[in-house]
Amino acid sequence: MDKPLVVVTRKIPEAGLVLLREKYELKVNTKDRALSADELKKIASGAHAILALLTDKINEELLAAAGHQLKVVANYAVGFDNIDLAAAKKHKVAITNTPGVLTEAVAEHTIALLMAVARRVVESDKFTRSGKYEGWEPELLLGHELKDKTIGILGLGRIGGRVAEIAARGFGMKIIYYDNGNRNKEMDASIGSESVSMRKVLTGADVISIHVPLLPSTKHLIGKQELESMKKNTILINTSRGPVIDEKALASALGKKTIAGAGIDVFEFEPQITKELLKLDNIVMTPHTASATIETRDAMAVLAAKNIIAVLEGRAPVTPV
Repeated sequence: MDKPLVVVTRKIPEAGLVLLREKYELKVNTKDRALSADELKKIASGAHAILALLTDKINEELLAAAGHQLKVVANYAVGFDNIDLAAAKKHKVAITNTPGVLTEAVAEHTIALLMAVARRVVESDKFTRSGKYEGWEPELLLGHELKDKTIGILGLGRIGGRVAEIAARGFGMKIIYYDNGNRNKEMDASIGSESVSMRKVLTGADVISIHVPLLPSTKHLIGKQELESMKKNTILINTSRGPVIDEKALASALGKKTIAGAGIDVFEFEPQITKELLKLDNIVMTPHTASATIETRDAMAVLAAKNIIAVLEGRAPVTPV
C-alpha cells in the first residue's frame, strides 16, 4: 500500500523532515524561493498533507487542486493570515499552526530592536565604519535610557506578555497594555502592569510594541492619526504583521520626527519596502527574522510535523487553528 504523500512547500529544518520521512512519502520544494501559485498547485496535487509557509496562499483554488484526499495544512508559523479558513472548512481540511515555540525568540528580537533604536546602534555602527569617529564627544549619538520609561503593549498574547515581563524585570519599565479590554490579573499582580485603553497606550507610552494578529480589524491599526497622537520621544516596535501599520504614514512620521524612531521586522507589502523608509536613520529594519533562531525554527518544524502525523493517524491535531 502506498504511503500518504506529504508536501513541504519549502525546505525546513531537518528536525521536522526526519519525523515525516519515517512515515510518509515526502515531496519537498528544492527551489530556494517561495513557489508561485501555479507551482504550488502542481506540487500540492495528490497530497494528503501540506506543510506550508506564510508566503504560501492556501486558498480555494489551491485546496481544490490538491484533491479530496487532502486532510491537513500545517502552517510553519503562529500566524495564519495566508490561509482561507472558510475554504479549508468547506474542503474539510484541518489547519494547524506553531504557537508557543517561537514566543521567546520573537520577544527577544523585539527587545533587540528596541535596544538598537533607543541606543542608535545601527547609526553608531555606520558612523564608526565610515571613519567619522574621531574621539569621545559629550553629545555624540545620544540615545534614550529605558529604565523608568513606560512601554505600551498592543496585544497581550504569549509574545506580548513575555515582552512585558522582560521590559519590567530587565529594565524596570512601567507596563501598560491594551488587549480588547481583557485584563491579565496574574501578570498585573506579578509585574504591576495595567490594562488601559488603546488611546492611553498611544498617548502615554514612551515605547509601543505591537503583538496583534492580522485581521480586518487590525489592518492599519497604526496610521497617520495614531502616529500623530504619540509623544515625540516614542519608539514604535512591530514584530507582528506588516499591514498592521500604514507604512507610508510611518515613513512620514519618522521623517518629520513626529515620533523618535521605529524598529520593524515585518512590512506592509513584503518583501517590498516603502522606499522612504530606506532613507531614514531613525528606523532599524530586519527581514522578518524575529523567530529566526536555531532552537525556534527546529521546534516549529517538529510541531508542524507532529500536527501532520496526528491528523493523518486519525487523531486531533496538537495545535489546531
